Amino acid sequence: MSKRKPYVRKMGATWWLKNTFHTKYIIREGSSLVIAIYSFVLLFGLFRLSQGAAAFNSWLEVMSHPAWLLFHLLSLVWTLYHSVTWFNLAPKAANLWIGQKRIPDNWIVTGMYAALALISLAGLVLVLI
Repeated sequence: MSKRKPYVRKMGATWWLKNTFHTKYIIREGSSLVIAIYSFVLLFGLFRLSQGAAAFNSWLEVMSHPAWLLFHLLSLVWTLYHSVTWFNLAPKAANLWIGQKRIPDNWIVTGMYAALALISLAGLVLVLI
């Protein structure tokens, strides 16, 4: 047993509200839980689909409840937030070069938004066909 008295930094429950960077970080990490739950809901939908049409239709009926619709909307908002924050981070994570010139950050971000738009459009076309 040491007789030293270790330094314990005082940290309140709202320490993350004092710095904007920490606030955004905590919100982003906390919203990951909503997206994880949403993923499990979709996986459960796939499981119900594997059980047959009646099971899947009963799952769809449950998903049409206003509380679930609100949850889907909340999940969409958090997913878009994650997309925007990730796209803004991508130039720092991907240090791309063409020859001796570094690719400008806005090209990477614009490319990612373009890819998102194209993939979303392809998904929309697949759903509507």
